[in-house]
Amino acid sequence: MKKTTSGHLSHTVVGRRIKCKLTDGPLPLIGLFLYFTFFLSTGCVAQQRTLLVLSKGDHTLAIVDPASLKVMAKVPVGSDPHEVIASSDGKTAYVSIYGGGDLHTLNVIDLIAQKPLFNIDTRPLFGPHGLAFAGGKVWFSAEGSKSVGRYDPATKKLDWSMGTGQDRTHMIYVTPDQKHVYTTNVNSGTVSLLTAGPRQEWSQTVISVSKGSEGFDVSPDGRQLWTVSADDGSIAVIDLAAQKTVATIDAKISGANRLKFTPDGRRVLASSLKTGDLYVFEVASRKELTQIKIGHGGAGILIAPDGSRAFVGCTPDNYVAVIDLKTLKVVDHIDVGKSPDGLAWAVRQ
Repeated sequence: MKKTTSGHLSHTVVGRRIKCKLTDGPLPLIGLFLYFTFFLSTGCVAQQRTLLVLSKGDHTLAIVDPASLKVMAKVPVGSDPHEVIASSDGKTAYVSIYGGGDLHTLNVIDLIAQKPLFNIDTRPLFGPHGLAFAGGKVWFSAEGSKSVGRYDPATKKLDWSMGTGQDRTHMIYVTPDQKHVYTTNVNSGTVSLLTAGPRQEWSQTVISVSKGSEGFDVSPDGRQLWTVSADDGSIAVIDLAAQKTVATIDAKISGANRLKFTPDGRRVLASSLKTGDLYVFEVASRKELTQIKIGHGGAGILIAPDGSRAFVGCTPDNYVAVIDLKTLKVVDHIDVGKSPDGLAWAVRQ
């Protein structure tokens, strides 16, 4: 920890976080100028975080204040919205219009003006579903084409794609360095590990898991991938360096839908569309800790960066459940419209 004081301004550096404050007393005009110069140069810029939630029934994107849990705006989207992701600057959202693999559109939303901008035609790739934003580009699964694709907002063109050859390539994860892409292939019962080589020569490793494996996440340290099956309720644990399954947990999560690691990597949350329970597992022991009744069915999961709360789209209940991750209890609900599902954070500097 390092603390520096400059006139009326002090800042404390803890790891990569910078905390800034003004000291008491009047601040002359030149001091005010120096303060804001220092404020910006040291990265002491307040982040504005908003919660994005899709309503599949109302065909809207809700923009929610995560502090007050109030819906600030609703923006119209396409006919079958499933997943949403925000750009790294938090100014733009992208929504996949899925259509069970038949449609071919990504909606582009201006999050500042809170209005639709334009649509991206993903053809020849059909059925966009899972989304990721990395390296300034939008990555998406194309279930209907057994592929993954990438869109460059700078050129407004699709600039890369790769086939998986697997059935229902559904969810996607892209590593920050964009050298690895992971997908779940639901009907094939596989996970694809795509790896970039020299001169953009990509290779694929296909790992067998239970059929119906859809929701998945990568541990915060990047070492493991956990995916949960809607068919047999098991969780497969994949060692990403060894590129193999190292454990299968008989989790018994009937109708499993999504799975997420907590930011500290100690726990995993898994939702069930069938039972309406949120299952909590300890990562170290791979044992179930508890089940939390959140409604009649749970889908998309999003966790606050500080690990304090989880947000789960309860599709049949028409609300987002808010769970306190310290008490492991439902503490609130958010009405965002009919059949909520995909969730994402948008962070603006």
